[in-house]
Amino acid sequence: MSGQPMPCVQGEISSLFLFEKLTPEQLGRLCADGRVELFQPGPVYTEGDPATCLYVMLDGTVVLYRRVGGDDIEVTRTSQRGVYAGAMQAYLGDRVRQVYNNSMRVTEPTRFFVLPADTFAEIMSEWFPMAVHLLEGLFFGSKNTQAMIGQRERLLALGSLSAGLTHELNNPAAAAVRATSALRERVAKMRHKLGMIAEGPFTRDQLASLVEIQERTAERVAKAPSLSPLEASDREDALTDWLEDHGIDHGWQLAPTVVQAGLDVDWMEQVAAAVDEEILPGAMSWLNYTIETELLMNEIEDSTTRISHLVDAAKQYSQLDRAPFREADVHELLDSTLMMLSAKLGPRIEVVKEYAPALPLVPAYPAELNQVWTNLIDNAVSAINSAGGAGTLTVRTVLDHERVLVEFRDTGPGVPPEIKDRIFDPFFTTKPVGEGTGLGLDISWRIVVNKHHGTLRVDSVPGDTRFQVFLPLTAETPDEASGEASIEAPGEASDAASIEASVPTSEETA
Repeated sequence: MSGQPMPCVQGEISSLFLFEKLTPEQLGRLCADGRVELFQPGPVYTEGDPATCLYVMLDGTVVLYRRVGGDDIEVTRTSQRGVYAGAMQAYLGDRVRQVYNNSMRVTEPTRFFVLPADTFAEIMSEWFPMAVHLLEGLFFGSKNTQAMIGQRERLLALGSLSAGLTHELNNPAAAAVRATSALRERVAKMRHKLGMIAEGPFTRDQLASLVEIQERTAERVAKAPSLSPLEASDREDALTDWLEDHGIDHGWQLAPTVVQAGLDVDWMEQVAAAVDEEILPGAMSWLNYTIETELLMNEIEDSTTRISHLVDAAKQYSQLDRAPFREADVHELLDSTLMMLSAKLGPRIEVVKEYAPALPLVPAYPAELNQVWTNLIDNAVSAINSAGGAGTLTVRTVLDHERVLVEFRDTGPGVPPEIKDRIFDPFFTTKPVGEGTGLGLDISWRIVVNKHHGTLRVDSVPGDTRFQVFLPLTAETPDEASGEASIEAPGEASDAASIEASVPTSEETA
């Protein structure tokens, strides 16, 4: 929007921090090409619109804010004379998308010196060519550094995940190998027993009954119930007594396998009724081999299914077969990440899932959200381990108006108040040397806020730390942060000026 035109006085313009070293001729050009405008309380420009002007405040109060989901999040509020915002990177031209990356409004009648973006770019190139080259190098160098840091963090996470995945794959693979070896041995014994039965005093009808019992036994094994240790022990004692009473001396060896298959004394009575007493020991040995082979095949099936699930989780985690930006199921992403990190979580950390039913899909970069989940879960695990290694990690999802909330809550010692404002700083870490890069939360914040226009915040007390990620449900394809708007006061360091590039304070993330 436009303000009320007012006279441009060179003396007033020269008193501003940005222009205090300019010559009278340069000030004259500023007043000729720029203008002074008075804005009444209300909006000045809107996030996402083309960045057409640089605004330097003469007097009044300015507020910068960003749109996150359905909420306006205030970033900066100041009455400092000389602060500037708007088309701060017009000198980069079309190499960077020139849009306002936040919105600005004033809370009282406020005067600005307004300079068109094209004029600002020309003046910068003509008056400060060396400075422009330095700024270009700083801008693109910073972007490259951020990309390299992000890549390094992803590689570190990949290394950790690869180690965990290798461990997780090794267990079921080793189990399948052991079961296959045992199965080969049992099948060999079964062939030997089959030869003995063929040479024994079995009639045709007895063999048919034995085969029919074998088939029904295999069906029972597939439906075996899960027993408590006490129930299994009682059944083993009863079966051992029954087998010994029926002349089977090695009954104590057969009983555990029979119980594991879900069989009991009643089933043994059915077997005894189907065959003659003199062939019962041989029949029981034959059925025992049948049970063992079925159990081993079940173990092989479980192991290979586990491997398949791990591979699917790795595929889902990496999103190798998906578009980089799409509508994603948050629960699928969370489940794949938890499975990938299951080795790191260990047996002493209980994972509780409190998922909202029928959660809508979220427009997102799934692979990058998985990196956020990885970083937040890793921090939670480290916090719990620092408090003794046992605790609870709760992963909760909630539909919050036009946003999805994903919360990670741990029972660790909490974030000390004196460092709460620094945890999102690049390279800040409380982990021992060699165990943390200090980049996880910084990168997570950039992914959530810059790429998804969401919010990342932390709320912590001892025993209850919550990292909350808010993701908007209605969003255009997020763009890489570019053309960042800035606001800077006289004498402030330039690295604190950029709203997009600066590290979030607790107020920004709250």
